[in-house]
Amino acid sequence: MSLDTLFQPKSVAVVGASRTAGKVGHDILANLIGDGFQGTIVPVNPSADELLGLPCFPSLREYGQEVELVIVAVPRPLVKGVVEECAKVKAKGVIITTAGFRESGPEGLALEQELVEYCRRYDIQLLGPNCLGLINTENQLNASFAGAMPSTGGISIFSQSGALCAAMLDLAAGRHLGLAKLVSIGNKADISEVDILSYLAKDEQTKVIVGYLEDISTGNNFVKAAEEAASRKPVVILKSGTTAAGLKAAASHTGVLADADTAYGAAFKRSGVVRADTFEALFDYATALSMLPLPAGDNVLIITNAGGPGTMAADAVENAGMQVAELDSNTASALRDQLPRAASVGNPIDVLGDADPERYVAAIEAAQSDPAVDAILVILTPQAMTRPAETAQAIAKTIDGSKPLVASFMGGSDVMPGRKELAATGLPDYESPERAVAALKGMREYAAWKQRPPRMVTRFRVNRRKVERILARRQRTGRLQLGEVKGKAVLGAYGFRIPSGSLASSAEEAREVAERIGFPVAMKIVSPDIVHKSDLGGVHLNVADSEAVEDTYDLMTIKIGKKVPDARIEGVYVEKMATKGLEVIIGMTRDPQFGPMLMFGLGGIFVEVMKDVTFHLAPITEQEAVQMLKSTKSYAMLEGRRGNKGVDISAIASGLQRISQLTTDFPQILELDINPFIVGDFGSDPVVADARMTLAPLPEEK
Repeated sequence: MSLDTLFQPKSVAVVGASRTAGKVGHDILANLIGDGFQGTIVPVNPSADELLGLPCFPSLREYGQEVELVIVAVPRPLVKGVVEECAKVKAKGVIITTAGFRESGPEGLALEQELVEYCRRYDIQLLGPNCLGLINTENQLNASFAGAMPSTGGISIFSQSGALCAAMLDLAAGRHLGLAKLVSIGNKADISEVDILSYLAKDEQTKVIVGYLEDISTGNNFVKAAEEAASRKPVVILKSGTTAAGLKAAASHTGVLADADTAYGAAFKRSGVVRADTFEALFDYATALSMLPLPAGDNVLIITNAGGPGTMAADAVENAGMQVAELDSNTASALRDQLPRAASVGNPIDVLGDADPERYVAAIEAAQSDPAVDAILVILTPQAMTRPAETAQAIAKTIDGSKPLVASFMGGSDVMPGRKELAATGLPDYESPERAVAALKGMREYAAWKQRPPRMVTRFRVNRRKVERILARRQRTGRLQLGEVKGKAVLGAYGFRIPSGSLASSAEEAREVAERIGFPVAMKIVSPDIVHKSDLGGVHLNVADSEAVEDTYDLMTIKIGKKVPDARIEGVYVEKMATKGLEVIIGMTRDPQFGPMLMFGLGGIFVEVMKDVTFHLAPITEQEAVQMLKSTKSYAMLEGRRGNKGVDISAIASGLQRISQLTTDFPQILELDINPFIVGDFGSDPVVADARMTLAPLPEEK
C-alpha cells in the first residue's frame, strides 16, 4: 500500500481548526503553517472567516475544491458527517485525531467500523482515529499536534500511543537524532503497523524503523511485512503488555509455558526485528543502528581509563553472549610501545587515569587494524587530568568506519562537554557500559539475522492420509484430547520412531502383548479423563515378566478406579521399554495470531522448574531448529562437555522439523507434546516415549 497521500499531499484541510492555542485544531494548523509546509492549507471552522492569516471555510462542502488530505479534529458526534464530506472534495486520505471510538466501548466501536466502511467505499485511506497525526521532514509536513518539526535524519517512528509518539519526538531531539517520518497509528481502524512497515521499508529517506506496539492486528501479515522491512533496514520495536501469563487453560506443557508474550518474541525473532525491552533501550538500539556499521562478529574490544568500569564492561559482554576479544600478539606489542609501562594491553585495554586523547587514539587505531576485533567500546571516566571534549574530538577523527565504535562517557557535568561532542559528530554515547554493550548486542543479533542462510524448509515423506482419518474421526465424535495411543499413531505416520506396543483391555491381554514384544515393558493407563498419568500412579516402568504384567494391570486399574472413580478407563497401553538416553521435550502450541509455535527444552526439572525452553514459529528450517537448541542454557548437556557424552543434535532438529510439518499441515491441532522424547548417541533414532495432542472442535454449521 502506498501512503504517499498521507505523507506527500499537495493540499491539507484541518476540520476543527481553532483560534484558541492549546486546542488540537489550533496546534495542527499552527504546525502546518509554522513548520513550512509548502502545499495548500485549508482551515475549516464555521465560526471563523480567517485563522492564522489564512481564509477559513465553514465546511469542506463550501470550500468546494479538491483536497488531498483531511485532518479531523472535531468532537466525536461530528466526525461521521465530516468523513462523509471528504468524498465530496475527492479526498484520498483522512487523519482522525478525535478519541472515543473503539477504546470507549461497543458504541464507539460500531461508529469506528462505519467510518472504515465509508472510507473503503470511496477509496479513502484512514489513519486513526485517536491518533496524534504524522510528520514528514522531507517536505516539512507537520500534520500533528506534537511538538516542533524535528531535524531531518534517517530514523522513522511509528507508535500505537500518541503520547509515546510525542515523548519519542522529544527524546530524539534531546539526543540530536534526526528523523525522517513520525506517525501515530492510534486505533488502527484502517492503516495498521503492517501498512506502515511496508511503506517505510521502501522509503529512501528512512534508514532505521522504530516502533511501539501494544498489539498486532494480523500476525502472519506482520511477520511478512517485518521480514521484508528488516531485510532492507533495521527495525526496532518495543512491545508492551508482556506480563500477563497463563490466560488460557492449557493441557500441554508447551501450552502452559507459552505465556502471553512468547508469540511476539517468536515473531520478532523470525522476522529479524530487534526487540527493545524498555523505552530507554528502544532509542539506545536505534541510535547505534542509525550511526554505525554492523559488527562482523561477536568479539568486542574495551578501552578504558579506569579498571572498575572496564571489568563491568567485560562482564556485560560475556553476559550478552558476546566475546571479549583476544588481541593479536602484534597488536599488543605495538600498543606496549605507545602506552605507559603501567598501562594494560590486554582486554580491557587500560590507558590509565591520566590518559590524554593521544592514548585513546593509539588504542582505537590498534583495534581498528586488528582482525580479531569486531566492535569497540570506549569508556571514559572524569578524573583530574581527563579532557572529555578533546578526547571525544580525537575519537571522532580517528575512527575509519570499518567497525562499530560505541562510547560510554560515565558521569555528569564533568563529562557533558565530551558527550555533546560525540553527539555532534554522530557517535552513540551511553551513560553506562551495560547500555553500550546492550546496543552492540542488538546490532550483532540483527547482523547475524542478515547473514542467515536462505530459508529452505524440508518436506518429509509422510502418511498424511492416515493422520487425516484419525483427526477427522476424533473431531466428529467430539473427543478432542488425543492421548498416548492415538497421539503416537499420528506421530508414527510422520516418521517418528514409536516403541512397539498395544492397548490391552485385560490382564491376560496385557501379558500376551508383553510376551510378543519382549521384556521389559512399560505399562500406562489409558483414559480420556486423565492427562497426567504419572501423578496418579498410572505409569509403571521396567515391568520384567509375565506375572508382573498381570499383577501391575490389576493393581493399576484398581488404584486409578479408586482415585478417579468417574474416569473412563479404556485399558492399559503395554509398550517395549525405550533404550536409555537424554529426555527432552518438543511440542507445539497454536497462537491465534501467529499460528503454530514450536517448543524445545530438556525434560524433567529443566522444563517444569527451570523453564529452560525456547520457541520458534513454524514452518522451521534445519538451521532454525538447531538454533533453537543452541539458545537454551542446557545446550551444553546436548553437546556433551567435561567428559559427558553428547547426543544426536541433528535428530532432535529433525524431530522439530517433523512437528513443524505436521502442525502446518493440520491447523486443527491446537497443542502437542512429545514428553519425553528420548535421544541417544549420534546415528540412533530418538524415541517417542509419551505424547498427547489437543484438537479444535469442528466449526459450527451456519
